[in-house]
Amino acid sequence: MGDNTGMAALMRGLDSEAYDRQYSDRELVGRILRYFRPYRGKIVVIVIAVFLMAGASASVPLLVSAGVDEISGGDKEFLIPLLVTAVFVAGVSIWFLNWIRRRLTSEVVADVILAMRDDAFAVTIRQDMAFFDEYSSGRIVSRITTDTQSFGEVIMLATDVINQLAVALILLLVLFSIEWRLTLLLLAMAPFVAAAALTFRNLARKVTRQSARAVGEVNKAIQEAVTGIRVAKNFRQELAIYQEFHAVNEQAYHINVRRNFVLANIFPVLNVLSGVGTAVLIYTGGLTAVNGIISIAAWYLFVATVDRFWFPVTNLSAFWSQFQAGLAAAERVFALTDVESEVRQTDNQPVSSLRGEILFEHVSFRYSEQEQVLADFSLRIAPGESVALVGHTGAGKSSIIKLVARFYEFQSGQILIDGRDSRTFDLTEYRQQIGIVSQVPFLFAGTVAENIRYGRPAATDTEIETMARRIGEGEWLETLPDGLNSRVGERGNRLSLGQRQLVALTRVLVQNPCIFILDEATASVDPFTESQIQHALNLIMAERTSIIIAHRLSTIRAADRIIVLQKGQIIEQGNHEALMAQGGHYAELYNTYFRHQSASYQPQLGEYGRLEIGS
Repeated sequence: MGDNTGMAALMRGLDSEAYDRQYSDRELVGRILRYFRPYRGKIVVIVIAVFLMAGASASVPLLVSAGVDEISGGDKEFLIPLLVTAVFVAGVSIWFLNWIRRRLTSEVVADVILAMRDDAFAVTIRQDMAFFDEYSSGRIVSRITTDTQSFGEVIMLATDVINQLAVALILLLVLFSIEWRLTLLLLAMAPFVAAAALTFRNLARKVTRQSARAVGEVNKAIQEAVTGIRVAKNFRQELAIYQEFHAVNEQAYHINVRRNFVLANIFPVLNVLSGVGTAVLIYTGGLTAVNGIISIAAWYLFVATVDRFWFPVTNLSAFWSQFQAGLAAAERVFALTDVESEVRQTDNQPVSSLRGEILFEHVSFRYSEQEQVLADFSLRIAPGESVALVGHTGAGKSSIIKLVARFYEFQSGQILIDGRDSRTFDLTEYRQQIGIVSQVPFLFAGTVAENIRYGRPAATDTEIETMARRIGEGEWLETLPDGLNSRVGERGNRLSLGQRQLVALTRVLVQNPCIFILDEATASVDPFTESQIQHALNLIMAERTSIIIAHRLSTIRAADRIIVLQKGQIIEQGNHEALMAQGGHYAELYNTYFRHQSASYQPQLGEYGRLEIGS
């Protein structure tokens, strides 16, 4: 009971992902071979080199045996230099052939790993946002990097095993030529060694799979720690994140010790069995030699050759368990590449240019069975209209813009863009027509200009500068240390949040989309940056359909229509003045959250000189 509890504790947090699948060895090998198919020419050369090398290796004991027989038979000392030369040539040939084999194998394996990583990464970036919400990015990274590398290492071992298999086959022919009866006895014992190796198979696959998951957890912990290091330092929690990492790292340590223990015991067990087999052959062969059935020399050569035969046989048997480690790694990679996106297009129609009409017709959407967000939701946004979405957290604002962008799949109803079902569009072309600025704009490491160009890679430096200077006559560029050539740092951390927003908005202007989506940041910025941001928003909203989750009063008032949401339903809509006149939910939100942003807002002192918030 205690062992089970300890094992459960060791495995805690290493559950498989929901998209993991169990593949048979036949399925996995078939898919692996498809990756090797483009390199058939190199593989043929590798196989030829392997068999030539095996032949050269097997020839050494035969040369020595034949030479010794000749020399011992009379005055033939002159044969010794020839024998030494022959053995030397065989050794050089083995080295050269092995160099060719390893060189070509390294190239092929590197090409296969490259292709596997490309496929896994391509599938990953095509996934919908729900996938990244549910699964840890650190674990995904581990599959694309660590597991593909582990698979490549096992494939490198495979060529060694093929070489040893060839040696075993050649030596088997030699053994038959020496004494066929003892060879049959040897073959009768070989299956016991193979059977012992196969007993390690499932255990090796299991412990390797657990080890891969543990490495994924380590990658996840590192990524979260590095990403959140600013927060950790703000709250003096460096020790806490170190302790969390240490716990995960120690878990991976114990799991890897178990894995290595299992794999390390394969060879000793097989060597014991092969030793027992050799002892039986020595005893039986000795009796036949004593009885004159075979010569003493033939018996000695047979025993010497058997020893060389067992080495590739045990390696081959042990490799099957190690190969399970490679299959386990490949299984995790293929499980990732086989993930199907929940967002599924029913057609692949081209999208040239959109007017920007958006129509929700009786749409129902939920993130999970217990998390219904929109129920029978309907909304029409006219071409060129700007709409501000307001409401408490959980009202469904973010879900609406995510559905328009096709980041999530809705369960019923339909969303029409210019009268066409959004599920019939070519998804890449459709999203090129949508400009999105998230609540915390993400910038890639590089310059401001490079991040702006991300919206349209073909944009020239002149176009980028012209567009940037349309915002507040370019005054915001003067606040940057080196203008458009300023380095933004990792995730844009060298810029303020307001500057990041301005870069992201300029990126959308350069992209020139037909539909603009903004999840406006709530963070306060200085009045200068506020005016620059509002000017950029006015430029964007004046020319295209806009959906904005608004937190600034200035943005709300600039919208053509305000949609007030509550629990996934539209409860009010209209412009600012009309909604305030109704005195409903919007007026309540305004007085609670937005009124203090008004230029006419005057905080009043209470009875004891305190500010009365919301007065």
